[in-house]
Amino acid sequence: MFKFCSLYSGSSGNSLFVENDNAKILIDAGESAKKIVEALSSIQVDIKDIDAILVTHEHKDHIKGLGTLSQKYDIPVYANSETWDAMPDQSTKISDSNKNKFTPYKDFAIKDLIISPFKIPHDAANPCGYNISFKKEKISIATDLGHITEDILYRLEKSSFVLLESNYEPQMLDVSPYPYVLKQRIKGPKGHLSNKMAGETISNLINSGLKTVMLGHLSKENNFPELAYKTVVEELIANHFDENTIKLGVASRHKPGPVIEIAS
Repeated sequence: MFKFCSLYSGSSGNSLFVENDNAKILIDAGESAKKIVEALSSIQVDIKDIDAILVTHEHKDHIKGLGTLSQKYDIPVYANSETWDAMPDQSTKISDSNKNKFTPYKDFAIKDLIISPFKIPHDAANPCGYNISFKKEKISIATDLGHITEDILYRLEKSSFVLLESNYEPQMLDVSPYPYVLKQRIKGPKGHLSNKMAGETISNLINSGLKTVMLGHLSKENNFPELAYKTVVEELIANHFDENTIKLGVASRHKPGPVIEIAS
């Protein structure tokens, strides 16, 4: 069985917690080290028990506290070569013994967790999502991606739980004060997923064993939780699924969410 908790999820900072009986890991450390330690403490997890931090990509909202956490608490960090090269300010804080490089699509282990990184389309050096497996159970993390490819759908299939980006509502983005160039970046093929795209993706995964979805990385300016939830439910219904077919939640931007138990 897995346990999952979104500590922070949004354009201002991201950090996710995953554990099984033997391992505890973080995916990203995009808030200050102090806030991440406090968030873990609020769900009765000691930062000293964290076995590793996985990095999706080098944008600040995913690595803000990375170097300090690793340095202060001697935590191994896993990222691909291009991502390491793209975050020198964080890398210099991390001891060589805690720097671990992986290659996308090549599995590696953290204790008895099997980590399977896969490429995602985003405007970063070499961004990745993750499948995390233990025995017959699999959960997946897919955020900061401009569109869903056939390969990504394949990687997400047979996951019982997915943390999936639902970043923006197009109509809100269009009337936002964002500069035109930024709007085009967000909507572009290496930007972010809209609420509707998230709903379409979930609809494509339901028949592969998906049971629980947490919508994440919501934009503060161009989305809000009730709208993301409503739009995804409408998309499920449009694809002939009942809204109760899966458990659907929305990750909080500023505080830890509930600890979710995930069993096959």
